[in-house]
Amino acid sequence: MTYSDVISKRLQDLIDRRGITVNKLATLSGITQSTVENVIHGKTRNPKLKTLHRLACGLDMTVSELLDFPEMNHTQFEDE
Repeated sequence: MTYSDVISKRLQDLIDRRGITVNKLATLSGITQSTVENVIHGKTRNPKLKTLHRLACGLDMTVSELLDFPEMNHTQFEDE
């Protein structure tokens, strides 16, 4: 498993739980829908901190909260 895999899964889980669309997250985050889709679908292998910060703000959370979940904290990651 890679970092982009777990970030992708985390974002998908969050939008599913909140009942919002990728387009809505993009609007709330102030970034393009294609950027959000690329992160969620793993096309962006190494999202910038600025992008993660904007996504976190759009989800009304901090970057720390966005990245604090079991898969991120307890996974042995493959080198990318």
